[in-house]
Amino acid sequence: MARHDLPGSLTLAALAERCGATLDGDGSVRISHVAALGSAQAGAIAFLANPKYASQLGSTRASAVILSPADAPHTTLPKLVSADPYLTYARVAMLLHPAPVPATGVHPSAVLDPTAMLGAGVAIGAHTTVAAGATIADGVSIGPGCAIGPDVRIGARSRLDARVVVYGRCTIGEDALVYAGAVIGADGFGLAADGDHWLRVPQIGRVVIGDRVEIGANTTIDRGAIDDTVIEDDVKLDNQIQIAHNCFIGAGTAIAACVGIAGSTRIGRRCRIGGAANISGHLSIPDGTTLGGATTVLSSIDEPGAYSGAWPVQPYADWRRTAARLRRIDALADRVAALERELRRRDNEG
Repeated sequence: MARHDLPGSLTLAALAERCGATLDGDGSVRISHVAALGSAQAGAIAFLANPKYASQLGSTRASAVILSPADAPHTTLPKLVSADPYLTYARVAMLLHPAPVPATGVHPSAVLDPTAMLGAGVAIGAHTTVAAGATIADGVSIGPGCAIGPDVRIGARSRLDARVVVYGRCTIGEDALVYAGAVIGADGFGLAADGDHWLRVPQIGRVVIGDRVEIGANTTIDRGAIDDTVIEDDVKLDNQIQIAHNCFIGAGTAIAACVGIAGSTRIGRRCRIGGAANISGHLSIPDGTTLGGATTVLSSIDEPGAYSGAWPVQPYADWRRTAARLRRIDALADRVAALERELRRRDNEG
């Protein structure tokens, strides 16, 4: 059976109706999967959102394409026309490639405390432990090798992949997605100097995670020192992010991989933070702010906008010359200031 004839394929007309796009061309074409323009074959729908790939539009073997009104005249293929082709692609992909539904039930090797409460349709994977007082709501899926601590609460239909650790008293809202290896609620890095030694400060807060939050693989979110660490609804966290104790991440914010956020920092709603950004502690970033990749933030940002602190790439020899000049910038500033003083003196004498 050809891939585009597989059960579950949809007509282009049905996709247009369900995704809010405009149909242009043969709506009876059946689509079974999404693919890139350059590698698509019959039965696939591809999309064009980045002009870098416009040259592939004429040679693609896709059965249909998703594109903007400006690009629509450049192909005779059946198409879905959308003001936001990438968003329409995402909606189509969700329809054609739904997440697999895990089998329900508790694996024989899982260990559940008798006081743990499980809702209907829960799936618990092999070698997972669920501690005393934990509450797992209806439809939750917990993968193999997870550790769910005492009094944890996990909301309905949330999914935890393999080896996720949720420490005691932390809460996860509904429809959350936590990828493999994430650690939620470990102690924050709280230390007090005691002469030549360090005294560990008890971390007594929790991590409170809202609804529809996604947490990437091996991301770590520390529990609060006193108050809670809070991740609001619809936050999307990429892989290998570190969020320290007492942070607040506002609703709808998206953070790319390898970002480090120090303790007690407050990030507003609908922010976008590029990969490998570094954000110091005890500062705030307003709603709607964008930070470019590798940006370092050392103090609070007062006005929303787009900010970047990363040095653009350049040939190594040029970079060395730039670095050498930067080392002399203080001396240069002193010379400029001295020249300005001399010019003012001459003007006053004249």
